[in-house]
Amino acid sequence: MEERTYLCIDLKSFYASVECVERGLDPMKVNLAVADPERGTGTVCLAVSPSMKALGVKNRCRVYEIPQNIEYIMAPPRMKLYIKYSANVYAVYLKYLAKEDVHVYSIDEAFLDVTQYLALYHLTAGELAVAIMEDIRKTTGITATAGIGTNLYLAKIALDIMAKHATDNIGFLDEELYRNMLWDHTPLTDFWRVGAGTQKRLGHVGIMTMGDIAHADEDMLYNMFGVDAELLIDHAWGRESATMEDIKSYRPQNNSLSCGQVLLRDYTFEEARLIVKEMVDSLCLDMASQGAASHSFTLTVSYSYETGLKPAAGTVTIAAASNSYRVIVSNILKLYERIVHRGEPIRKLNVSCNSVTKEIYEQYNLFTDYAAAQRDEKLQRAVLQIKRRYGKNAIVRGMDLQEAGTAMERNRQIGGHKSGE
Repeated sequence: MEERTYLCIDLKSFYASVECVERGLDPMKVNLAVADPERGTGTVCLAVSPSMKALGVKNRCRVYEIPQNIEYIMAPPRMKLYIKYSANVYAVYLKYLAKEDVHVYSIDEAFLDVTQYLALYHLTAGELAVAIMEDIRKTTGITATAGIGTNLYLAKIALDIMAKHATDNIGFLDEELYRNMLWDHTPLTDFWRVGAGTQKRLGHVGIMTMGDIAHADEDMLYNMFGVDAELLIDHAWGRESATMEDIKSYRPQNNSLSCGQVLLRDYTFEEARLIVKEMVDSLCLDMASQGAASHSFTLTVSYSYETGLKPAAGTVTIAAASNSYRVIVSNILKLYERIVHRGEPIRKLNVSCNSVTKEIYEQYNLFTDYAAAQRDEKLQRAVLQIKRRYGKNAIVRGMDLQEAGTAMERNRQIGGHKSGE
């Protein structure tokens, strides 16, 4: 089997670097944090510039956690601008590789299978990485870092752990180097897919490093983590069987859609009920735009942190798959009124539709009002056409105009943050 070579490229402090570039500033020298001042000092910084990181400020800290003796620029998020920059970086990748060999992992990170290109360009993996990174810098002004690995996992770990300590911003790992250099590395949360909960559970049985996992009793690990133990063990040895081709050909067995938001203040039972209605409306339009429908919906309501209460959650099933707001909202509101404490402040909401199917497979029953269903479908199509042509706020429901409503503001956002328009 041919040994493959992968790059994992990350755009350094991406949002903050974009804001610095737009202002003609050097992100390596200027203190800048991307955060929305309208959300108060408790809001999370989406990014801080490398110079602030050098002062010990964490990337996803809250504004009030930034030491008061540090002077910095606060830049409101501009998501549309960041997407534009990300697209420009993707265009750079396509100058060197075919799209089939590029997997965009996030807005600021991508995997590249460069196996077939090294001989073509007569370059080593490191030289190709330098060429791409330099092209990104010249094209966008953004500094990139890169991990090189003999599989996708090692490329990611080379990026996350090795590249940040390298003077040229490039790290390299194969399986042997991984075991020699990182088997004793701590904390375990530095490794991809190892969260704080996993680290804590492993710590309870005396496992502190990847080397410990590699030499641990496998039956014990399977008892602790089930089938996920297989991936954990493979990664402990630096192994990864998935390839770029596997990623490109993957199709999920089940699809779902969700709509969630963290509220900017505590909401009462009735105010949050309005938000649930807005979110159901948004979810129904998303399904309609994709020609999809569902018969199962899950609602999760989280209370204010100070209450100490666990989130309320429940699932409701309707007789026939639908994307009709009229049909779905009544069922979800009944669920809301059944599972939510009326006197407690609410801070977070999520509505999801499970096992989404195409409308063409939608099955009606004896209790379906076909005329009403057709009217709903025509109405949704008309609403979608208006929104696509004139913007999401060109047509809204009356409830969206209420003081507690958030739909119109969220329509002006991308990913829950200001679009910059």
